[in-house]
Amino acid sequence: MTHEELKDKAGALPLAPGVYLMMDKTGKVIYVGKAKKLKNRVSQYFQDSASHTAKTRQMVSQIDHFDTIFVSSEFEALVLENSLIKRHMPRYNILLKDDKGYPFVRLPKGPYPRFAMIHKWANDGAKYFGPFGGRFETRQALDAVLSALRLPTCNRSFPRDIGAERPCLNFHMGRCDGFCRKEMTAEEYDRRIHQACQMLEGKSRQLLREMTAEMEAEAEALHFEQAAALRDRINAIQALGKKQTVIAGLCADTDIWGLFRGSGKCCYAVLHMENGSLAGRETELFTAPIEDSETEILSALTAQYYLPRAILPHEILLPVDTGECESLSEVLTKRAGHKVWVHVPQRGEKAELRAMAQRNAAEEAERATTAQERVAHTLELLQKMLDLPAPPGRMESFDISNTGKSDIVASMVVYSGTRPLKSAYRRFRIKELEGHPDDYASMREVLRRRLQRAADGDEKFLPLPDLFLIDGGETHAQAARSVAEEFGVTVPIFGMVKDDRHRTRALVTPEGREIGIVTQQAVFSLIGQIQEETHRFAITYHHESHSRSVTRSALDDIPGVGPKRREALRKHFGTVKAIREADVEALAAVVPRTAAEAVWQHFHPAASDAKEP
Repeated sequence: MTHEELKDKAGALPLAPGVYLMMDKTGKVIYVGKAKKLKNRVSQYFQDSASHTAKTRQMVSQIDHFDTIFVSSEFEALVLENSLIKRHMPRYNILLKDDKGYPFVRLPKGPYPRFAMIHKWANDGAKYFGPFGGRFETRQALDAVLSALRLPTCNRSFPRDIGAERPCLNFHMGRCDGFCRKEMTAEEYDRRIHQACQMLEGKSRQLLREMTAEMEAEAEALHFEQAAALRDRINAIQALGKKQTVIAGLCADTDIWGLFRGSGKCCYAVLHMENGSLAGRETELFTAPIEDSETEILSALTAQYYLPRAILPHEILLPVDTGECESLSEVLTKRAGHKVWVHVPQRGEKAELRAMAQRNAAEEAERATTAQERVAHTLELLQKMLDLPAPPGRMESFDISNTGKSDIVASMVVYSGTRPLKSAYRRFRIKELEGHPDDYASMREVLRRRLQRAADGDEKFLPLPDLFLIDGGETHAQAARSVAEEFGVTVPIFGMVKDDRHRTRALVTPEGREIGIVTQQAVFSLIGQIQEETHRFAITYHHESHSRSVTRSALDDIPGVGPKRREALRKHFGTVKAIREADVEALAAVVPRTAAEAVWQHFHPAASDAKEP
């Protein structure tokens, strides 16, 4: 379909909730999205692309056709979207690990069933629990549940092997009650399996209440051995909630989310809380497009994380409002069979827990990110923000420094990637201005001299950079562009706009379009560092130039005192102040007497006039 045909089809959609699937020429689904009003949402893709992110523009360029599925409510769209993402794995959606990373626990029908860990759910009449975490954690959790309830984990088959041989070592170690013995009934085995199911469904509190009541009843009936066995199982079950494993996810009544977008890697952290105490932590690294906001990322993550799960907490705390908290709460409540409250805490202890989860996510992402990845991420982010053809490898920054009309100088600072290339720094003394300072004219002169040296083949000014950064606003950038156009140079040019605290808050094009950088910490830090380094280099050169100018003007134009005698005086006395305070005899010890008298008279004109008749 052509772009206009896609636009017309989108405009004909109803204002109803649903899910849309964008497909390329091969019919492959490249993006799945949901909307409260399909017409408005889908039409946005085929409107003016100027407001689109680079990711959206790229995706739209590959759309050949799209399909829609209408639903009756927003939360149904949420469920359907997640299901279709899992099925098609579209390249432009934020994706967690596929189902291979989330094992299920399966319990078949029939006598003496055994739990097994599998990768995929099937409609075979068996009972499924999960999905849970990784294979190791799930196996560890399942073993812990079986051990707490003293269920068999051996390879014996029941009822075939009941009474066939002596109980195995697990029975003698107290890890199994020996269901291979004839005195253990099938009813007791089924009761223990039911209790294990309760734990895997997150109903450990209910199970503990039932077992405690049973223990007290056995004790009242003077069945002390049975009461003691129940007590031991109760203690084992209570201990599970304190283990830092996937069991924490089963026992938790509150999940606290943290999300961090680092330099190269993103990470989410979920803290599982039970009765106000930290029971466990779950983290995962993932990739997300630079253009996607934190809200978009979190919305995709929470839906993919919770919708496939059979066990859900009572409360889920998020770091930011995704705009779908109410819909997600409704969906999860229906799935869990109890109220699930999804919200963003604003203050108090819950807000502190949210901050803790954020720190966990940040530490995990930073730990896994290399220095090279941070550099690549920062430059890629800068490329996207400035719409450059590639990440900038070499950047040059210019600044002007002066004191009134005198000693006007400029600096050129060069960055290779995110590091300063000091061997390529250059300094300029402004030559073309006479009698008045003019930053714009100074900038034109500096850039003209820099580009002319490159045009002449001067290796000290080659190669040309991928980006020019000008200390100043729109007019400074315009001045630089006018010179670049004279030389036929097409290097992108941006001005560095400062805030009240003299920090670069934005970049501006010669046309006046501002690009904020404050919200992107990596770029904000890099551009701020470049601006400060350029300013420092210019100020340092200006101070040196001004100091030489002051010294030179104090000894200039003295009759009989040339460069060699001035140098001799500076070397002997050290400062102009010492020369001024010296008498003729002291000066005559360094230069001829006539020159000494001329120097003394230059610094003491009033005394010289008083001596004349």
